[in-house]
Amino acid sequence: MKRDGLKWSKVAPGVIPAWVADMDLPTAPAVVDALKARAEGDLGYPTWLDNHQAGPMSEAFAERMAGKFGWVPDIEHCRTYSDINQALQVFLQVWTRPGDGVALHTPAYHPFLGTLAGMDRPMRPIQLEPDGDSWRFEVPDLRGCRVLLLVNPHNPTGRVFTRAELELLAEHAVRHDLLVISDEIHADLVYAPNRHIPFATILPDRTVTLTSATKAFNLGGIRCSIAHVGAPEVRKALEEQPPFVYGSAHLFGVEATVAAWRHGDTWLAETVALLDRNRHTLAARLPGTVGYRVPEATYLAWLDVGRPGVADVLEREARVLLNDGAAFGPGGDDYVRLNFATTEDTVAQILDRIVPVLA
Repeated sequence: MKRDGLKWSKVAPGVIPAWVADMDLPTAPAVVDALKARAEGDLGYPTWLDNHQAGPMSEAFAERMAGKFGWVPDIEHCRTYSDINQALQVFLQVWTRPGDGVALHTPAYHPFLGTLAGMDRPMRPIQLEPDGDSWRFEVPDLRGCRVLLLVNPHNPTGRVFTRAELELLAEHAVRHDLLVISDEIHADLVYAPNRHIPFATILPDRTVTLTSATKAFNLGGIRCSIAHVGAPEVRKALEEQPPFVYGSAHLFGVEATVAAWRHGDTWLAETVALLDRNRHTLAARLPGTVGYRVPEATYLAWLDVGRPGVADVLEREARVLLNDGAAFGPGGDDYVRLNFATTEDTVAQILDRIVPVLA
């Protein structure tokens, strides 16, 4: 398998990359077949060119949400974008103004922190704190906030929020008149017995749901995502924008997404089983000096190494590149993030290299 993407091309020779959230796994055959068929077929304008719902993709999304999570979204409320980051910026642009606060669980996916800083939407942290084998949070005073940006399943901790926690967040959203933008891109990567609950099933008229097939099916370069805009006022704000100013999905992105969601579940089940083994291998082999709460979802391990700057040490001394936790905002300084979406042999090599240094 040729590895010329960002994950592998940005490391020095001999360094194992375990940072950016791509998988070191072959693409699902159903996706490859769909892209080949499209490349050999009609590459003209699609029938849904003027429809920002990208018909086939919205239909596949609605089918998947209903079949996997018991949520029946309205396809008329769907819009497509290049990726989750672009979609977030679109909704912040049309619904908020500079200075409006955005509540967000921290530590947080670092591109979201960059978006909030760059758009002058001050972050109001909802701090996640270690609690036994998992994480807990207390909701601060959210006055002055305009949006609750929910990442569930959570990146980087791998936490899957319970119904009680989501209902608590919904109460705060209603009390403070917040729009909830819910990033649910990791929903297909939840480990049993944990269960993903779409926030739109709890507070439908205040929720914009963002998701994509790119994370679970390793299609980051496809650049394709979908938003379900449950909030009527936000739909109205979007409709007042020029029709093409934010772009829309492209033909290959839609083909890949539809194929993944409709025909890729055998591949996904095998992949999740591999990831499940890998997350427990980490638990068995990491030294006791490292705090590791086995993630309930995602393929990202959030490791408490006890001091800042360890990512640089591991790259230099262990020849493994991880994400420095400081980039994830409040609560991240003493952590590193390890991507275990790779083969079991590679996970073993990573551990062989980092354990002596961490210990």
